[in-house]
Amino acid sequence: MTFKTHVTIANGRIDAAPMINVVLLLLVFLLLSSPFVLQSGFGLVEMPTARGPKNVSLQELVITISRDNLLFFKNQPTTLAKLPELLRSAAGETRNPELIIKADRQVGYDTLIKVIDSAFDAGISAINLATRTETPVAPSK
Repeated sequence: MTFKTHVTIANGRIDAAPMINVVLLLLVFLLLSSPFVLQSGFGLVEMPTARGPKNVSLQELVITISRDNLLFFKNQPTTLAKLPELLRSAAGETRNPELIIKADRQVGYDTLIKVIDSAFDAGISAINLATRTETPVAPSK
């Protein structure tokens, strides 16, 4: 038994609107899924440069240390004595707390260690030091 099909091929223009919609949806998806870290501008911190990976996660646990040993946690000024309690309460609000320390290159090693110890005492085990990416210098001719 054979069946006859009544299919005809339509010759017409391809509608570009669905293709543009898909491209725009992909663009929006990629923009929303990309991690961005905004650098707050205190103007007091000159971070050192490094030639490392550029993977950065979006995070709100950020400690900034200026060259004068001024501490900022979540863009609010604080002291080294108040920092453990602030970190403990912030670590309790997040599931996997991750701390980013943005320290000036002239900050003393002892201040940096005290901040890291405060983070460990608060239960934060993932600590990252922020750096600027090194810009390559063109060879002179």
